[in-house]
Amino acid sequence: MDVTRYIDDRPEDGAFRVNRAIFTDQAVFDRELARLFEGGWVFLGMESQAPAPHDFFTTFAGRVPILVQRDGEGHLRAFVNSCPHKGARLAQTQAGNARLHVCPYHSWSFDSAGRSKAIKWQRAGCYDAAFAQDDHGLAELPRFAGHRGFLFGSLSADVPGLSEYLGEAAHLLDLVADQSAEGLELVPGQVTFTYAANWKLQLENCSDAYHFTSAHPSYIRVLERRQQEISADVVASVWESSDFWKEEAQGVAGGSYSFAHGHVLNWGIFGVTPAIPLYESAQVLAERHGEARRDWMFNMRNLTIFPNLQVAENASSQLRVIRPLGPGLTEMRTWCIAPKGESKAARRQRIRQYEDFFNPTGMATPDDTVSYENCQAGFAGTVNPWLQGHARGMTASVAGGNRFSDVLGMQPERSVLADAQLCDETLYHSYYRAWAARMAGGDDA
Repeated sequence: MDVTRYIDDRPEDGAFRVNRAIFTDQAVFDRELARLFEGGWVFLGMESQAPAPHDFFTTFAGRVPILVQRDGEGHLRAFVNSCPHKGARLAQTQAGNARLHVCPYHSWSFDSAGRSKAIKWQRAGCYDAAFAQDDHGLAELPRFAGHRGFLFGSLSADVPGLSEYLGEAAHLLDLVADQSAEGLELVPGQVTFTYAANWKLQLENCSDAYHFTSAHPSYIRVLERRQQEISADVVASVWESSDFWKEEAQGVAGGSYSFAHGHVLNWGIFGVTPAIPLYESAQVLAERHGEARRDWMFNMRNLTIFPNLQVAENASSQLRVIRPLGPGLTEMRTWCIAPKGESKAARRQRIRQYEDFFNPTGMATPDDTVSYENCQAGFAGTVNPWLQGHARGMTASVAGGNRFSDVLGMQPERSVLADAQLCDETLYHSYYRAWAARMAGGDDA
């Protein structure tokens, strides 16, 4: 594939443009599934989704159904969710507990370690001797690994190790996991919805600060009204934070970090505020991790692990899994993610704020998905095929990190520090450079 047809990347000229066809072309989409979602690391789920022996959950890697399960000894494994007999999907539910999976088509059965347990009427089957030499168990994913409770898999063995793939972005997963000594959990109530537009629009939007005041005025008015109603002592405490942030954040509202392999972070300074459910743990977290790192946990952070995982920590905390279904159709699976052991009051606050903002019933997600679909319709306008939505922040982007990433011991490839109105778009470059590197090359790659 000639990726220059879709990405115009000329840093020496200060130019970075994306062609509308990248969002609409069926051949591009088919290659994305093969190269990005079925040819490399993708996020599968959380360890907490299968906490006990024989627990399982199901998901997808591109078009391929996946079964993640704990065996009887508690070891996590990942399989292609397909019976080796005729290929039928084996586990039919999103989650459950099963010592034995029985194929609904011909009743072949498999234990929770993926081993073949019985082939219906095998003795009467007149099988050739060669059949007995085959492994009749489920096909394990060639690569399966986890980081701090986040589980990833690859249908290709020819990928770097997970630690290399996550790279410096792993520090940001650590920042989520470190919010409780007990780890993370998904709050019950997973939501699945679709929107009629390309998957990369969700990829971009999570990192897009520029749209917020334009797309979400209703939510902003609600926040302003609530701010007027809260007491003066709470208002006074809103911007409590460590000396580091008070001294170093003058004139800085936030910024972005870009990493190898297409991972990015968009972040903003919130301060240690009771508007965040984590507030009850502020002192404990400061003692455990230091004040400056604790304050990072309170910052607005929208993290993307390319290509399909997003962790949004702003109004509340959301985990998103992106699943492309077509050039103009995308499925989203979302959860409220939370530190284990938080109080009932904090959990209630987290859920209420989650309901406010996220999902099709919230005040933000419908605004976003309508915008995605408006964009998808507009992509048909190819009189000028090159979009101009990837240029903000070009002169503010610098190589390496800064004093704020140093707090986390993190070394991004590029970073931007900004006031509230810069709204950097250069972090999208990381997405599309990773996209181009994976999409380019011959068909035998």
